[in-house]
Amino acid sequence: MTATYINLHDVSFHAFHGVLPQERAVGADFVVNLRVGYDVTKAMETDDVADTLNYAQLYELVRREMDQPSNLLEHVAGRIVKAVNTAFPAVTSIDLKLTKLNPPMGADCRGAGVEIHVSELGIRSDK
Repeated sequence: MTATYINLHDVSFHAFHGVLPQERAVGADFVVNLRVGYDVTKAMETDDVADTLNYAQLYELVRREMDQPSNLLEHVAGRIVKAVNTAFPAVTSIDLKLTKLNPPMGADCRGAGVEIHVSELGIRSDK
């Protein structure tokens, strides 16, 4: 079987996630990388956007979740995974990396964040 994916790479957001009051007031810059397992073989033949997962719709879903402030990146990431799974039931896996650039922790680093890897979605039973 062939594995196929829809990707969003290095999508930048300015958002208001964080535990510290300053983070919630002025915000910070974040980067999202998302890989969604989705069968695109029909679209490969038809050249019709209706036969694939539209990455613009996927972006809008991520943007809506990034617009909702949270204390923890884990909470934001969990909401994104849940929203993708709910909106696109044919998704078979989700790999999400959410990074806060230049986090306020006194370290010289490019970022810190969370990764979530969910597999075996789309293999659902009504039993």
